[in-house]
Amino acid sequence: MSEELSPEQEKLIKSLKVFKIKGRDKRGRKILRIIGKYFPARSLSVDVLKLYLEKKIFPKLERPFAVVYIHTEVCKSVNFPGISVLRSLYDSIPINVKQNLEAVYFVHPDLQSRLFLATFGRFIFTGGLYGKLKYISRLDYLWDHVSRNKMEIPEFVRDHDEDLEYRPMMDYGVESDHPRVYGAPAVESSVAMYSTRCIS
Repeated sequence: MSEELSPEQEKLIKSLKVFKIKGRDKRGRKILRIIGKYFPARSLSVDVLKLYLEKKIFPKLERPFAVVYIHTEVCKSVNFPGISVLRSLYDSIPINVKQNLEAVYFVHPDLQSRLFLATFGRFIFTGGLYGKLKYISRLDYLWDHVSRNKMEIPEFVRDHDEDLEYRPMMDYGVESDHPRVYGAPAVESSVAMYSTRCIS
């Protein structure tokens, strides 16, 4: 790969806190946490991201590990890199690291991502990755696999999780996810509410 990772690029990726290895799940595996909202989809090339992963992340994953991917507030036009980039990043993972990946906890999947992965996941992600995927619709379910005190969760993720408790139909894309006053009286309307969540 001809492109070099500059100190400025490395500092930028590190400051975004997209990738972080910290803690272990309840089976003793290291955890690689990925926060989709912070993904620099428009500001860095895929080659730079590959270099960063190759130099700073992959060497730390020499034993079995799990990924906690947080999908909260991922938006196609802002922080979703596109299918070709995801496939390219996945293909760049060394075979030993792929073999060490034992579980992917997909936190706050929306309807679009579930449908996409159900349709194309087996074709895009080879090597059995699709079979390691576990959808986690609430943080409470994540704690079945990861100890609370071992995982740093950003405040916006906790806020969204609380929203889902009050408005569970957001999970299925049949209710808008923009702010609303909880406990307000329901208003009859003949207009159906559709999700305004970003398609991923």
